[in-house]
Amino acid sequence: MSPKRRRHRAAHARLVEVEERTSVGEGSASQRYAAYREYERAAASLRARWVEGLSFTPDPFQIDALDAVEAGNSVLVAAPTGAGKTIVGQFGAYVAVQRGMRAFYTTPIKALSNQKYLELCKLYGADNVGLATGDTSINSKAPIVVMTTEVCRNMIYAGAPLEDLGVVVLDEVHYLADKMRGPVWEEVIIHLPAHVAIIALSATVSNAEEFGAWIREVRSSCEIIVSEKRPVPLYQHMIVGEEIFDLYAPTGKGKLNPELVAATGDSGMRGGRGSRSWNRSPRVRRESRPSTLISLDRAHLLPAITFIFSRAGCEDAVRQVLLTRITLTTRSEAAAIERYVDEVIALIAPEDAVVLGVDAWKRGLMRGIAAHHAGMLPLMKETVEHLFSEGLVKMVYATETLALGINMPARTVVIESLTKWNGSAHVSLSAGEYTQLSGRAGRRGIDTEGHAVVSHRGAVAPEEVAALASKRTYPLISAFTPTYNMVVNLLARSTRAQTRSVLESSFAQFQADSAVVQLATRLSELEALRDSAADDLSCSRGDVGEYLMMRERISQAEKAGARARKRETREESRRVLAGVRTGDVLALSRGRKVRLCVVGAKATAASGRVEASVIGEDATWRALAPEDVRGGIAIVGHMSIPGGSALRRTKERTRIAAELRSGAAKGRYQLPADAAGEDTIGQMRAAMRAHPVHRCPHREEHARAGARWARMGREIEQLRRSIDSQTGSVAAQFDRVCAVLERLGFLDGDRVTASGQRLRRIFGERDLVVAMSLNEGAWNDLDEAELASIVSALVYDSRSDDEANELAPTGVGIRLRTAWEECVGTLARVHRVEKQCGCEPTPSLDAGLMSSTLAWAHGSTLATAIDGAEIQAGDFVRWMRQVMDCLGQIASAAPTSDLSRTAEAAKDRIGRGIVAWSTI
Repeated sequence: MSPKRRRHRAAHARLVEVEERTSVGEGSASQRYAAYREYERAAASLRARWVEGLSFTPDPFQIDALDAVEAGNSVLVAAPTGAGKTIVGQFGAYVAVQRGMRAFYTTPIKALSNQKYLELCKLYGADNVGLATGDTSINSKAPIVVMTTEVCRNMIYAGAPLEDLGVVVLDEVHYLADKMRGPVWEEVIIHLPAHVAIIALSATVSNAEEFGAWIREVRSSCEIIVSEKRPVPLYQHMIVGEEIFDLYAPTGKGKLNPELVAATGDSGMRGGRGSRSWNRSPRVRRESRPSTLISLDRAHLLPAITFIFSRAGCEDAVRQVLLTRITLTTRSEAAAIERYVDEVIALIAPEDAVVLGVDAWKRGLMRGIAAHHAGMLPLMKETVEHLFSEGLVKMVYATETLALGINMPARTVVIESLTKWNGSAHVSLSAGEYTQLSGRAGRRGIDTEGHAVVSHRGAVAPEEVAALASKRTYPLISAFTPTYNMVVNLLARSTRAQTRSVLESSFAQFQADSAVVQLATRLSELEALRDSAADDLSCSRGDVGEYLMMRERISQAEKAGARARKRETREESRRVLAGVRTGDVLALSRGRKVRLCVVGAKATAASGRVEASVIGEDATWRALAPEDVRGGIAIVGHMSIPGGSALRRTKERTRIAAELRSGAAKGRYQLPADAAGEDTIGQMRAAMRAHPVHRCPHREEHARAGARWARMGREIEQLRRSIDSQTGSVAAQFDRVCAVLERLGFLDGDRVTASGQRLRRIFGERDLVVAMSLNEGAWNDLDEAELASIVSALVYDSRSDDEANELAPTGVGIRLRTAWEECVGTLARVHRVEKQCGCEPTPSLDAGLMSSTLAWAHGSTLATAIDGAEIQAGDFVRWMRQVMDCLGQIASAAPTSDLSRTAEAAKDRIGRGIVAWSTI
C-alpha cells in the first residue's frame, strides 16, 4: 500500500476509557466508605453478573447504558455501527427475565429478526426465546420474543395482554425517519403501557439529544447515551487505477495525502499536443472490478464488501470477475463451500434452478465471490451471509440494503460511487449514508482495524471523500403522520379529543414545535428590519409603500396569469388535438400572430398520446403534438383535401397551402381574438400611473429601496404560513383522516362502526380499499387462486410509471376481472373523498403481479410464474410473503366464514416451495 502509513502502533491502539472513581483505599474516611458501598453495590448488581460472562471489557458508554437499564429507565443509545449497542438490548432482556417479566426485541426487517433470534437462542436457550415476524411464529409465549416492529405495533392495537412486559428493545430505531414504515416506531413508543421501559438503539445521529428529550417527555424517563468513538479504528482510502492510497497524510491533522492528490490530478489530465499537459505522465487506467479485487487482495484487505447501488451492477460485478482467473479460495475452502451449497441447492426444485442461475451462483461462491441484493432468493442470500461470516467467501458485491444491521463482518468496505439513483434522480450520498456504509468495516471482536476504500473512477475528488468521512451530520427527522388504520385503532379505545392529544405528543409534532420557536424568532427579526426599512420610504409626492405595493401586485398578477395561460394552453391543445379530423383547419396563435394549418392525418399511440400531421401556409408537412403548441389552438374551419399518398406530392401540398391563405384573406375562418384576461391588469396599471409617486423624479430610487422592503414582506408572509402549517400539523392531519373515515362509513362521530372494526385488522397502504371490498362482498365469489391474485394488486408496488399496470391483465377469468373492476371503482370513490378532505390519495392498484400470483397459486413452477413479469426471484418471494400476510389479515377480518376459509386456503396455496422456505 502506498504511501506507507507512518504511524506508531501505540499511538493508534484502542484507547480504553476508565471510570474515574476514588479507590477504596484512597481519600478521607468518608470517601473510602462511600467508595466501598459503591463497590459493594456494583459487585452485587445484575450488571456485574452479566459483564462476567462477556468475552471483552465493556466500554464506558456500555457500562452507563447497562446501569440505566438496570435502574428501570428508558434508554437511548446512539453509537457507530459495530460499537456494541446490541449488548445493551441483550442485557435489557436479561434484566426483564431476572425480574419475572417478559422482553420484546424488535427489528425493522425479518432477516435481522431471524439473526437476533438465533443469537438470543445461543445466549438464553431456545426454550426461552420466541420469534414472531408475520409469516413465522415460534414459541410466541416465551419470556423473550424477537419480532418486527410492525408485529409489536399490531399487538398493541389488538389489545394483547402486556401486563407482564418489562422492556421493549427497538433496534435500528433511526429507521423511524423512513417515509413508508417510520411511523410504526413512533406508534410503539407512544402507545406502549407506561410501565414498559424502552431501549432504543440507534446509529450515530446529530440530534440524539432532541430525540431522547422527546422519549423522556412521552415515557417519563430516558437516559441519553451517546458515543461517537469506534471500538475498531477506521482508515479511509481511495483507489486510483490499481493503487490504494491513504486519504489523509501520515502526519494526520486532516491534511489530504499529497500523493493521492497528485495521482487523482494526473488521472484527470488528457494529454496531447493541443493540451497544456502534453508532457505529463500518461493517464492512469481507470479501476475495473477485477483489478480492484486484486489490489485489495495484495494489500491484505479481504474479506470485503463492495457497495454498488444497483442489483444489475452487483450481478455484473460477479460476472466480470468470473471471466478472469481470479480465485480467492483454497482447495479445502472451495470443497467446504461446495458441500454446503449442494445441500442448499437440494432444497430448490430442479425446474426452478435454471431460472435462478444456480450453477453460475455456485461457481462464484466456490471462487470466493458473490452478489447480495433484495432481488435474490432469501435462501441464496442467507447462504451468502453464512459463507461470508464463516470467512469462506472473501468478496461480496452488495446493494446498500446490506448496511442495515445484518451481521456480516468485513475487514474492508469499498464504495464504487458517491452518487446513487433514488428512484427519480441521481443524488449524492449524504454524510449519514456514507457513515452507515463505511461503518460495516472492522467489526468489534473480529478485526483490529477497518478500512473504507472509495473508487476514484476518474471523477471522484479526494476533497469529496474527506467531506463525507469527516462529517457526522445525520439528523433524525420524523416521518410520522396519522393513517386510517392508526386512527380507527386509537378511536376504538378513546375519544377523538383524547386521540388528538395523544397524536400531538408524536416526535413529528415535537420537532415541528421546536421549528416554530426558531421560525418565530426569525419572524420577529424580519419584522423589526422591515419596520426600520419602512422609515426610508418617504416621498413628498405621496405614500411610497402604497405605490410599491401596487407595482408588486401587478408583477404577481402577470406571473400568475402567465402560469395559468400556460396550463390552460396545454390542456386545450390536448383536448383540441384529440377531437380533430382530417381536413380541419387549425389556428395556432401566439401573442398577436396567428398561423393556419390543415390536418392531413392523425395518429393515436397505445399510451393515448395524440399526434397530428399538418400542412402549413408554407406547404410544409410537419408533426403537431400537444407539447408543440406554445400559444392558443382552435379549430376554425374545414376544407376538403385528398387522402392517401396524394399529400406526399409537393404540388398537392402547395395547392392546399394556397387555398388556406386564400380562405384566410377572404375571412372564411373565425380567427381567435387576442387573449382575454388583460383587462384587470390594465386597470391595475392605470391606477399605478395615476398614483402621485409615479411622477416623482426619484421614483426608481424609491423602487430599489422598496424592493428590499417588499422582499422582506414576502419572507415574513412565508414565515407566517410556515408557522401556521406547523402549529398543530399532526392534529390537523388527524382531523382530515377522520373526515375521510366518516364519509366512507368507518366512523360515526367518535364511534368506530362495524366497518371500522374490520379496518382495524387491515394494515397496508391500500387498507381502505381492502376493507371496503370486504364490506361490499366484492370477493365472495372468488376461488383461492383468484383471491390471492386480486390481493397481490392491493399489496404489490412496481414503482413503475407504466400505466399498463393500472389495467387488468389479459387472459384472466370473468370473476377476477369483475373483482378488479369493482376494486378500481372503490379506489375511485376513496380518491374523491380524499380530495374533498385534503388527504394524500391512496396509491393506485398495481396489476403487475396478478398473472404471476395466479399461476403460482395454481401450482406452476417459479420459472412459469415469473415468465413475462419484470421481477426477480427474490422480489417475487418477498411480495408473495406480503400477499400471504394480507390474506391472513383478510381471514381475521372477513365478514363471512366462507371468505375467511378461502383466504386461509389461498394463503396455503401461496406458501409453498421457495416462498415457504426459512432457515428458522
